[in-house]
Amino acid sequence: MRNLMKFVVVLLCGFGFSMAWAQASSHTHTNAKKPGKAHSSAQSNAAKKPQKSEVAKRAVKAAEQPLAPEELSIAERVHVGHLPCELGASVQMTADTNTPGYFHLQGKGYKYRMKPVSTSTGAIRLEDEKAGAVWLQLANKSMLMDQKNGRRLADECAHPDQVAFANDMKVNPPPALIDVSNPATSDQR
Repeated sequence: MRNLMKFVVVLLCGFGFSMAWAQASSHTHTNAKKPGKAHSSAQSNAAKKPQKSEVAKRAVKAAEQPLAPEELSIAERVHVGHLPCELGASVQMTADTNTPGYFHLQGKGYKYRMKPVSTSTGAIRLEDEKAGAVWLQLANKSMLMDQKNGRRLADECAHPDQVAFANDMKVNPPPALIDVSNPATSDQR
């Protein structure tokens, strides 16, 4: 009967599947010959391996180690809530209540889990390293970038505090970095 089954498998599925069938049947056959075995090695391997959901939970816990004090201080300055962006888009930034310092950022077609990253410029930067998403929060606006694809997903996003700062910049503009209107600088050249 076993030979007939092998023949049918070869006819229906081709040589590759028949090799797999032959290996599987010889594997179970050799397990049956060993005395003292109460169950197959497949069952014992399944009992030894942790479930996939347990492995995923462990990986998330390992990746979410407690943040350093510097990162926690960055997290305190992140604007949360509904942030309108340019072209009618918007994002929702919420703090993760279970893990201090982490945030959930959601918009149309995307959802990221962000963590603060220190910068040398003073800009607030949040990253989802796995997805390649970066949230930059400046004094007058915020933007979301997809580093993997090299494009902006949201720009000109603004919390009410950022809108107030941007309006103040219009009334009281900061000094120019390169001031060419000073005649003293042109004489020194």
